[in-house]
Amino acid sequence: MTDTAEIVHWADGAPLTGSPTGWADVTNPATGEVTGRVALASEADAAEVIAAAARAARGWGTTSLARRTQVMFAFRELLNARKDELAAIITAEHGKVHSDAMGEIARGLEVVEFACGMSHLLKGGHSEEASTGVDVHSKRVPLGVVGIISPFNFPAMVPMWFFPVAIAAGNTVVLKPSEKDPSAATWLAALWKEAGLPDGVFNVLHGDKTAVDALLTSPDVQAISFVGSTPIAEYVYETASRHGKRVQALGGAKNHMVVLPDADLDLAADSAVNAGYGSAGERCMAISVLVAVDPVGDELVARIADRTRTLLIGDGGRSATGDGKEADMGPLVTKAHRDRVSSFIDSGEAAGAKVVVDGRDVAARGGQDGFWLGPTLFDDVTPDMEIYTEEIFGPVLSVVRVKTYDEAVALVNANQYGNGTAVFTNDGGAARRFEADVEVGMIGVNVPVPVPVAYYSFGGWKRSLFGDTHAHGTEGVHFFTRGKVVTTRWIDPANRPAGGLELGFPRND
Repeated sequence: MTDTAEIVHWADGAPLTGSPTGWADVTNPATGEVTGRVALASEADAAEVIAAAARAARGWGTTSLARRTQVMFAFRELLNARKDELAAIITAEHGKVHSDAMGEIARGLEVVEFACGMSHLLKGGHSEEASTGVDVHSKRVPLGVVGIISPFNFPAMVPMWFFPVAIAAGNTVVLKPSEKDPSAATWLAALWKEAGLPDGVFNVLHGDKTAVDALLTSPDVQAISFVGSTPIAEYVYETASRHGKRVQALGGAKNHMVVLPDADLDLAADSAVNAGYGSAGERCMAISVLVAVDPVGDELVARIADRTRTLLIGDGGRSATGDGKEADMGPLVTKAHRDRVSSFIDSGEAAGAKVVVDGRDVAARGGQDGFWLGPTLFDDVTPDMEIYTEEIFGPVLSVVRVKTYDEAVALVNANQYGNGTAVFTNDGGAARRFEADVEVGMIGVNVPVPVPVAYYSFGGWKRSLFGDTHAHGTEGVHFFTRGKVVTTRWIDPANRPAGGLELGFPRND
């Protein structure tokens, strides 16, 4: 085994080891090898990192918009130039293939580029002579210190949904990444320093529940952005709100893809494979349920199965075949998670669902001890089965057959989650009706993974979101700022009124 790296916190523009309560192993999922260990913050460590952000808040919040924009552009240029380096880090710790890692960074860069226009987005309004001699103007000001708690599945993109907007708006940030793949966060912190961001504006706090609770309860932290499972999102929302913080907590999902009888079945099959198995299904916008409206079920399942069997599963960090071909799908992030997903396949089979493609039989091109599980396709799934009701978060696609459009919509709307959904059809009227009928936050029409571009906002409905505000876009700007309205009156010396006490409202002469 090679020497393992120590991954520590980042505060005041430098690494900070602190006094950890322990260390957690970081593994390469394609080999099972321990490649590093990450510090688990003590309460004292958390307080020190948060204090660094609090000390920098006033100075950064009053820094000119021009200077903030310069730093954002510098960060964007550095990240774009060195994205291969970051992608290699993501692949080595998460396991996703290189092209997936590069795609993740590209989507994060979109938010950075959006935040480069913050000067325009922070413009307030002005009303002259709202009353006689009285002017009113509004402005948006930063909150101060904000906390970001991000999941393992997108160690670069999910933090970048939040921190570019937060920083450009004048806030300081404490990022708590997943302990499963923590190195990307520290790498980004060093890149911010290289871009000229003042010390203390971007900080990284590694750890487990101790670190999370410190962010949720600290009086210095004004807002929390979170992405993860619904039970934890609910905990984050309740705890942080109880401590007076703004919260946007994005939770779980069970995303449906509805295929109508008139759909292009080749496009639908390609999209189902892409959206069901991309990034090993470890994404909150993955399609995990395909709803086939009669009579397309048999043909659609056959086309998806044919495509699924061609997927190459292997080490995402190198050629999987020796001939330069990249794997289509890498391993799952940990052995425990692989075993959990595999247990869902066992459950589905036991419940009577038909296993069309069995990922438990995978022959992966990678380390013998890698956390391998191939893509799995179920047919004849019913809504009472565990594989339908639970968020599996792995490469498992379940096909549910229904007779009508109305049944399909009812299925989507009955689900406790409302993150994303898609409809495949060549009928514009049906698509328009679907947009109106489904109770879901993000909708795709012939688009299987409808993640919005950066200038629109990301987030779901129902138990997929706790809080009122979605990520990035206009809602993100509003989340990381608060409004002030200023009413002013300056007496014109040439028309100064005679003395005397006035107790009434200003007169509108």
